[in-house]
Amino acid sequence: MFCLIIKSEVEKKISKFGTNDPFYIAERLGVLIEYADLGETLGFYFRNRRIKIININHNLSEIMQRFVCAHELGHVILHKDANTPALRKNTFFSTNKIEKEANRFAVELLLPDEAIYQHKDTNMTINEIGGIYGVPEEVTHLKKI
Repeated sequence: MFCLIIKSEVEKKISKFGTNDPFYIAERLGVLIEYADLGETLGFYFRNRRIKIININHNLSEIMQRFVCAHELGHVILHKDANTPALRKNTFFSTNKIEKEANRFAVELLLPDEAIYQHKDTNMTINEIGGIYGVPEEVTHLKKI
């Protein structure tokens, strides 16, 4: 049931801002984005008083930075007051509820239904389509059509 709420939240944001670009949406929501060498950490979100900050590992590819931003934006929108753990590669397989929700948010944001429909007459798998749109193979199964 909550996956429908996440999908609805994503659709509202895409409609409101006219894009599925997580960097643009974050900017419009007043979220600061900072880049640093985070070692094995891909990124994390935190609030300092009223300031919302997404930290992204600057050593990642642009495509992976986009996914990390979308994931952390999921925390901004879905888990406003939660202390969220840092996103690591193994977080893709996490059983932690809020990490799964942030992953689902990122997948829905970066891989809207229209993207799937554009490839309906091909023999491409969801993983292949997800790869085109920067969604890691480990989380494409979260896409709900």
